[in-house]
Amino acid sequence: MAEKILDKKTLTKSYHRWMMYNLVAMSFEFLEAMGFALSMEPVADKLYQEEPEKKKEMLERHTAFYNTEPQVGALINGIAVGLEEQKAMGNTGITGELINSLKIGLMGPLAGIGDSMIPGMLIPILLSIGMGLSANGSILGVLFYILSFNSIVYFGSRYLFFKGYELGAESVDVFTGEKAQQITKAITVLGMTVIGGVAASYVNLDIAATFALTGTKIDVQAILDGIFPKLAPLAAIFASWYLMAKRSVSPVKLIFIYFIVAFAAVGLAYLF
Repeated sequence: MAEKILDKKTLTKSYHRWMMYNLVAMSFEFLEAMGFALSMEPVADKLYQEEPEKKKEMLERHTAFYNTEPQVGALINGIAVGLEEQKAMGNTGITGELINSLKIGLMGPLAGIGDSMIPGMLIPILLSIGMGLSANGSILGVLFYILSFNSIVYFGSRYLFFKGYELGAESVDVFTGEKAQQITKAITVLGMTVIGGVAASYVNLDIAATFALTGTKIDVQAILDGIFPKLAPLAAIFASWYLMAKRSVSPVKLIFIYFIVAFAAVGLAYLF
Protein backbone atom coordinates (compact mmCIF):
# COMPACT_ATOMS: atom_id res chain seq x y z
CA MET A 1 0.00 0.00 0.00
CA ALA A 2 1.43 3.39 -1.00
CA GLU A 3 2.30 5.86 1.74
CA LYS A 4 -0.30 8.54 2.29
CA ILE A 5 0.40 12.06 1.08
CA LEU A 6 -1.70 14.08 3.51
CA ASP A 7 -0.46 14.71 7.04
CA LYS A 8 -2.52 15.51 10.15
CA LYS A 9 -1.67 19.22 9.94
CA THR A 10 -3.17 19.48 6.45
CA LEU A 11 -6.25 17.51 7.46
CA THR A 12 -6.78 19.69 10.54
CA LYS A 13 -6.43 22.84 8.46
CA SER A 14 -9.04 21.54 6.02
CA TYR A 15 -11.42 20.70 8.87
CA HIS A 16 -10.98 24.11 10.52
CA ARG A 17 -11.73 25.89 7.26
CA TRP A 18 -14.95 23.93 6.87
CA MET A 19 -16.08 24.55 10.43
CA MET A 20 -15.30 28.28 10.33
CA TYR A 21 -16.40 29.08 6.78
CA ASN A 22 -18.94 26.44 5.69
CA LEU A 23 -21.61 29.10 5.10
CA VAL A 24 -19.32 31.68 3.49
CA ALA A 25 -20.33 33.33 0.18
CA MET A 26 -23.69 31.56 0.11
CA SER A 27 -26.14 31.95 -2.76
CA PHE A 28 -29.08 29.96 -4.11
CA GLU A 29 -26.85 28.78 -6.94
CA PHE A 30 -24.03 27.41 -4.76
CA LEU A 31 -25.15 27.41 -1.09
CA GLU A 32 -22.24 25.73 0.78
CA ALA A 33 -20.12 24.99 -2.31
CA MET A 34 -17.68 27.87 -1.80
CA GLY A 35 -17.12 26.87 1.82
CA PHE A 36 -16.47 23.29 0.70
CA ALA A 37 -13.99 24.42 -1.97
CA LEU A 38 -12.21 26.64 0.57
CA SER A 39 -11.81 23.70 2.92
CA MET A 40 -10.31 21.64 0.10
CA GLU A 41 -7.66 24.24 -0.78
CA PRO A 42 -5.03 23.05 1.77
CA VAL A 43 -5.58 19.50 0.50
CA ALA A 44 -5.14 20.57 -3.13
CA ASP A 45 -1.99 22.50 -2.22
CA LYS A 46 -0.52 19.36 -0.65
CA LEU A 47 -1.60 16.87 -3.31
CA TYR A 48 -0.65 18.94 -6.37
CA GLN A 49 2.28 21.12 -5.28
CA GLU A 50 3.93 20.90 -8.70
CA GLU A 51 0.78 20.50 -10.82
CA PRO A 52 -1.22 23.75 -10.83
CA GLU A 53 -3.62 22.57 -13.55
CA LYS A 54 -4.66 19.51 -11.53
CA LYS A 55 -5.03 21.68 -8.45
CA LYS A 56 -7.29 24.04 -10.39
CA GLU A 57 -9.33 21.11 -11.69
CA MET A 58 -9.80 19.75 -8.18
CA LEU A 59 -10.95 23.06 -6.69
CA GLU A 60 -13.32 23.71 -9.61
CA ARG A 61 -14.82 20.27 -9.01
CA HIS A 62 -15.78 21.25 -5.49
CA THR A 63 -17.49 24.52 -6.46
CA ALA A 64 -20.55 22.64 -7.74
CA PHE A 65 -23.81 23.09 -5.80
CA TYR A 66 -23.59 21.56 -2.33
CA ASN A 67 -25.80 21.73 0.73
CA THR A 68 -26.04 19.67 3.91
CA GLU A 69 -26.06 20.07 7.70
CA PRO A 70 -22.55 21.45 8.35
CA GLN A 71 -21.63 19.72 11.62
CA VAL A 72 -22.64 16.14 10.84
CA GLY A 73 -21.86 16.89 7.19
CA ALA A 74 -18.16 17.18 8.10
CA LEU A 75 -18.13 13.43 7.52
CA ILE A 76 -18.60 14.08 3.79
CA ASN A 77 -15.62 16.44 3.78
CA GLY A 78 -13.47 13.73 5.29
CA ILE A 79 -14.66 11.19 2.71
CA ALA A 80 -13.98 13.62 -0.15
CA VAL A 81 -10.49 14.36 1.17
CA GLY A 82 -9.70 10.64 1.40
CA LEU A 83 -10.93 10.00 -2.12
CA GLU A 84 -9.03 12.99 -3.53
CA GLU A 85 -5.88 11.62 -1.94
CA GLN A 86 -6.45 8.19 -3.49
CA LYS A 87 -7.07 9.81 -6.87
CA ALA A 88 -3.86 11.84 -6.61
CA MET A 89 -1.96 8.65 -5.70
CA GLY A 90 -3.01 7.08 -9.00
CA ASN A 91 -6.07 5.03 -8.10
CA THR A 92 -7.74 4.83 -11.50
CA GLY A 93 -11.02 3.62 -10.00
CA ILE A 94 -11.61 7.01 -8.36
CA THR A 95 -12.60 9.80 -10.72
CA GLY A 96 -13.80 13.35 -10.23
CA GLU A 97 -17.29 12.28 -11.27
CA LEU A 98 -17.31 9.56 -8.60
CA ILE A 99 -16.28 12.00 -5.88
CA ASN A 100 -19.00 14.47 -6.85
CA SER A 101 -21.57 11.68 -7.10
CA LEU A 102 -20.73 10.53 -3.57
CA LYS A 103 -21.04 14.09 -2.26
CA ILE A 104 -24.44 14.53 -3.89
CA GLY A 105 -25.61 11.11 -2.74
CA LEU A 106 -24.57 11.69 0.88
CA MET A 107 -25.56 15.31 1.42
CA GLY A 108 -29.29 14.51 1.61
CA PRO A 109 -29.18 11.62 4.12
CA LEU A 110 -26.59 13.42 6.26
CA ALA A 111 -28.71 16.58 6.24
CA GLY A 112 -31.67 14.55 7.53
CA ILE A 113 -29.62 13.03 10.34
CA GLY A 114 -27.85 16.30 11.17
CA ASP A 115 -30.99 18.44 11.21
CA SER A 116 -32.65 15.92 13.54
CA MET A 117 -29.65 15.77 15.87
CA ILE A 118 -28.40 19.38 16.06
CA PRO A 119 -31.34 21.85 15.84
CA GLY A 120 -33.91 19.14 16.53
CA MET A 121 -32.40 17.58 19.65
CA LEU A 122 -29.05 18.96 20.86
CA ILE A 123 -29.89 22.68 20.82
CA PRO A 124 -33.28 22.34 22.63
CA ILE A 125 -31.70 20.14 25.33
CA LEU A 126 -28.80 22.52 25.95
CA LEU A 127 -31.09 25.58 25.87
CA SER A 128 -33.49 24.02 28.36
CA ILE A 129 -30.59 23.33 30.75
CA GLY A 130 -29.19 26.82 30.19
CA MET A 131 -32.56 28.50 30.80
CA GLY A 132 -32.91 26.55 34.03
CA LEU A 133 -29.47 27.69 35.18
CA SER A 134 -30.31 31.32 34.32
CA ALA A 135 -33.83 31.32 35.79
CA ASN A 136 -32.71 33.63 38.62
CA GLY A 137 -30.85 35.97 36.29
CA SER A 138 -27.49 34.19 36.51
CA ILE A 139 -25.11 34.34 33.56
CA LEU A 140 -24.18 30.71 34.20
CA GLY A 141 -26.80 29.41 31.78
CA VAL A 142 -25.46 31.54 28.93
CA LEU A 143 -21.89 30.40 29.57
CA PHE A 144 -23.03 26.78 29.84
CA TYR A 145 -24.77 26.90 26.46
CA ILE A 146 -21.90 28.64 24.67
CA LEU A 147 -19.24 26.29 26.04
CA SER A 148 -21.21 23.05 25.82
CA PHE A 149 -22.59 23.63 22.33
CA ASN A 150 -19.29 24.69 20.80
CA SER A 151 -17.37 21.88 22.52
CA ILE A 152 -19.81 19.18 21.39
CA VAL A 153 -19.99 20.55 17.85
CA TYR A 154 -16.24 21.03 17.49
CA PHE A 155 -15.04 17.69 18.82
CA GLY A 156 -17.99 15.74 17.44
CA SER A 157 -17.70 17.04 13.89
CA ARG A 158 -13.90 16.77 14.03
CA TYR A 159 -14.27 13.10 14.89
CA LEU A 160 -16.67 12.63 11.96
CA PHE A 161 -14.29 14.41 9.57
CA PHE A 162 -11.36 12.16 10.43
CA LYS A 163 -13.56 9.05 10.51
CA GLY A 164 -14.80 9.92 7.02
CA TYR A 165 -11.20 10.30 5.88
CA GLU A 166 -10.35 6.85 7.27
CA LEU A 167 -13.41 5.08 5.86
CA GLY A 168 -13.56 6.74 2.46
CA ALA A 169 -16.20 5.30 0.14
CA GLU A 170 -16.93 2.44 2.57
CA SER A 171 -18.99 4.81 4.75
CA VAL A 172 -21.62 5.36 2.02
CA ASP A 173 -23.63 2.24 2.87
CA VAL A 174 -23.64 3.15 6.58
CA PHE A 175 -25.34 6.48 6.02
CA THR A 176 -27.67 5.77 3.10
CA GLY A 177 -29.09 2.36 4.03
CA GLU A 178 -32.20 1.29 5.90
CA LYS A 179 -30.52 1.52 9.29
CA ALA A 180 -29.67 5.18 8.68
CA GLN A 181 -33.33 5.92 7.92
CA GLN A 182 -34.40 4.24 11.17
CA ILE A 183 -31.83 6.24 13.12
CA THR A 184 -33.09 9.47 11.52
CA LYS A 185 -36.69 8.66 12.47
CA ALA A 186 -35.72 7.80 16.05
CA ILE A 187 -33.72 11.00 16.47
CA THR A 188 -36.59 13.03 14.99
CA VAL A 189 -39.07 11.58 17.48
CA LEU A 190 -36.67 12.21 20.36
CA GLY A 191 -36.10 15.77 19.17
CA MET A 192 -39.84 16.48 18.94
CA THR A 193 -40.28 15.07 22.47
CA VAL A 194 -37.55 17.33 23.80
CA ILE A 195 -39.02 20.39 22.07
CA GLY A 196 -42.44 19.56 23.52
CA GLY A 197 -40.98 19.29 27.01
CA VAL A 198 -39.15 22.59 26.66
CA ALA A 199 -42.28 24.32 25.38
CA ALA A 200 -44.41 22.98 28.25
CA SER A 201 -41.82 24.06 30.83
CA TYR A 202 -40.90 27.53 29.58
CA VAL A 203 -43.83 28.88 27.53
CA ASN A 204 -46.27 30.65 29.86
CA LEU A 205 -49.44 32.42 28.82
CA ASP A 206 -52.07 33.38 31.41
CA ILE A 207 -55.42 34.90 30.48
CA ALA A 208 -56.11 37.50 33.16
CA ALA A 209 -59.70 38.18 32.06
CA THR A 210 -62.36 37.96 34.76
CA PHE A 211 -66.02 38.92 34.69
CA ALA A 212 -69.04 38.81 36.99
CA LEU A 213 -72.03 36.62 36.23
CA THR A 214 -75.09 36.67 38.50
CA GLY A 215 -72.96 37.98 41.33
CA THR A 216 -70.24 35.37 40.86
CA LYS A 217 -66.71 36.25 39.76
CA ILE A 218 -65.62 34.12 36.80
CA ASP A 219 -61.86 33.58 36.32
CA VAL A 220 -61.24 32.49 32.72
CA GLN A 221 -57.74 31.13 33.42
CA ALA A 222 -59.00 29.01 36.34
CA ILE A 223 -61.71 27.51 34.13
CA LEU A 224 -59.19 26.68 31.39
CA ASP A 225 -56.81 25.10 33.90
CA GLY A 226 -59.63 22.94 35.16
CA ILE A 227 -60.45 21.74 31.65
CA PHE A 228 -56.98 21.57 30.04
CA PRO A 229 -53.92 22.89 31.94
CA LYS A 230 -51.49 24.85 29.75
CA LEU A 231 -54.09 25.11 26.98
CA ALA A 232 -53.23 28.74 26.17
CA PRO A 233 -49.46 28.08 25.81
CA LEU A 234 -50.24 25.05 23.63
CA ALA A 235 -52.47 27.19 21.40
CA ALA A 236 -49.69 29.81 21.13
CA ILE A 237 -47.16 27.12 20.14
CA PHE A 238 -49.42 25.70 17.45
CA ALA A 239 -50.19 29.21 16.19
CA SER A 240 -46.46 29.95 15.96
CA TRP A 241 -45.82 26.69 14.09
CA TYR A 242 -48.67 27.39 11.67
CA LEU A 243 -47.55 30.93 10.91
CA MET A 244 -43.91 29.96 10.36
CA ALA A 245 -44.38 26.59 8.62
CA LYS A 246 -47.53 27.25 6.59
CA ARG A 247 -47.54 31.02 6.12
CA SER A 248 -43.76 31.59 5.90
CA VAL A 249 -43.83 34.22 8.65
CA SER A 250 -40.28 34.93 9.86
CA PRO A 251 -39.44 34.64 13.59
CA VAL A 252 -38.78 38.41 13.75
CA LYS A 253 -42.22 39.19 12.29
CA LEU A 254 -43.80 36.67 14.66
CA ILE A 255 -42.19 38.36 17.67
CA PHE A 256 -43.51 41.70 16.42
CA ILE A 257 -47.02 40.24 16.01
CA TYR A 258 -46.99 38.86 19.56
CA PHE A 259 -45.76 42.19 20.85
CA ILE A 260 -48.71 43.96 19.23
CA VAL A 261 -51.15 41.35 20.57
CA ALA A 262 -49.73 41.59 24.09
CA PHE A 263 -49.78 45.40 23.97
CA ALA A 264 -53.40 45.40 22.79
CA ALA A 265 -54.41 42.85 25.45
CA VAL A 266 -52.90 44.92 28.25
CA GLY A 267 -54.66 48.02 26.90
CA LEU A 268 -58.02 46.23 26.87
CA ALA A 269 -57.42 44.99 30.41
CA TYR A 270 -56.98 48.59 31.62
CA LEU A 271 -60.09 49.74 29.74
CA PHE A 272 -62.35 47.03 31.10
